[in-house]
Amino acid sequence: MTNLALAFPDMAVADRRRVCRGSFQHLGLMFVELCAALTAPPERILAGITVVGMEHLMDAMAKHGRALVLTAHLGNWELLALAHRLTGIPTTVVMRPLDASWLDTMADRLRERSGIELVDKRNALRPVLGALNRGRTVALLLDQNASRREGVFVTFFGRPASTSKSLAVLAVRTRTPVVPIFIYRERLHEHRIVIHPSFGVEQVADSEQAVAELTQRCATATETAIVAALDQWLWVHNRWRTQPAPSGESGQ
Repeated sequence: MTNLALAFPDMAVADRRRVCRGSFQHLGLMFVELCAALTAPPERILAGITVVGMEHLMDAMAKHGRALVLTAHLGNWELLALAHRLTGIPTTVVMRPLDASWLDTMADRLRERSGIELVDKRNALRPVLGALNRGRTVALLLDQNASRREGVFVTFFGRPASTSKSLAVLAVRTRTPVVPIFIYRERLHEHRIVIHPSFGVEQVADSEQAVAELTQRCATATETAIVAALDQWLWVHNRWRTQPAPSGESGQ
């Protein structure tokens, strides 16, 4: 509720409560769907997933031979790992272990079933560069709070939000396009994946400004995607925890 008040100060309290209640219901449905995904044949799960905008991903791959995928903790995001089979493009996902060990074990089992390549974000640079050089898509979730050291402040729902600059740094340095891809639940066990046109990477010098501008563009695309299904985002996450340091100070 606090996060919803920060993002939507003008929204009626009753409407915030509705979104909050829906977000917890969404997490419950995610658990049910993930249990099914761990036991049912992958083909059955994939039959409930439709993809819109596949041409945007194929166009980026045809022109550049690789792509960085921007996504978020929106919809049943764990099903994106399995859904990569629908694209026919080998995929690498940069992730970090979940805080709850039992959930982490469950997610790992699902990811292993999907056949994707997993890279731990703590030592990701070399494997990610290798994946891009091999013509793979590399997916990163870019909607969580980052420390001041790891992030750059961008505007997210009208407020400064420290956001990992890793995706933008990779895109700028390797001239790889960014393709936003988000998944939404239509109803239980039925999902829609929306692939948006890629961000063109300008031929500019590797600079902090270029990284900041691209990170802002990613944040704006993510915000727009969340607004399309407010109750399917992870509102329990403290997205605005890290705030800009007062002038003259530094820190995490």
